[in-house]
Amino acid sequence: MTISILTDNLPGRHTESEHGLSFLVEHDGRKVLFDTGQSDLFLRNAAAMGIDLDHLDSVVLSHGHFDHGGGLRYLESGDLICHPGCFVKRYRKQDHSYIGLKHSAEEMAAKYRLIRTSEPLAISDRMLFLGEIPRETGFEFTKTDFMLEHGEDDFVKDDSALAMITDQGLFVITGCGHAGIVNTLEHARKVTGIPEIFGIMGGFHLKHDDLQTKETIRYLRHHQVPHILPSHCTAGPALDLFYASFGRRPVHTGDQLTF
Repeated sequence: MTISILTDNLPGRHTESEHGLSFLVEHDGRKVLFDTGQSDLFLRNAAAMGIDLDHLDSVVLSHGHFDHGGGLRYLESGDLICHPGCFVKRYRKQDHSYIGLKHSAEEMAAKYRLIRTSEPLAISDRMLFLGEIPRETGFEFTKTDFMLEHGEDDFVKDDSALAMITDQGLFVITGCGHAGIVNTLEHARKVTGIPEIFGIMGGFHLKHDDLQTKETIRYLRHHQVPHILPSHCTAGPALDLFYASFGRRPVHTGDQLTF
């Protein structure tokens, strides 16, 4: 399994960065683009890294925020897998700024073979889109800074993740982890029937030295997860705790990781 960081918040030596996320995942003979960042930067960084994105098997959208799906307009065709709720209109409560996707489901269906599902979906025998993730813990994403078009709280129900089955257990990739890292991993274990967790990588949406961050770290320690790679929307205080606990700094754009 190889994961190439095409877009993330931290720049690499020869690659630029933006507030966004885009990973190329190569596993089980499949080539899957997980998120596209907010611009065409993922394409420019892929070119700088010598990566060809012309023959993707699928594009997976983790959730309907601009910094994960804005780059969809720069691709032309293929399968696009996402939750049905990705195309709602959504805003920040603080300033009412728009943070959803700029294109409708109808526009995306004209470009892609659009596959919308809230249920888990097998991309291959060893790669799985997790669908809607149940919110079962009492400490993850209990409040929200987001709202929908008519003022209702937006708990980002469309937030999903990608799970790879390896010989060492599950390796899960999140876009922002709005559902919570523990909820996400527990859902992946339940859906696959595989208890071992080999790795977790992506946006963890942890901001503070608080209960949620500490409980997430406790869970990962309990399950003895060997690969823990926070990025994107994981803020400084939480990153400091992860480094103190696991000794791993966040990934940078341009990194290529092979497991």
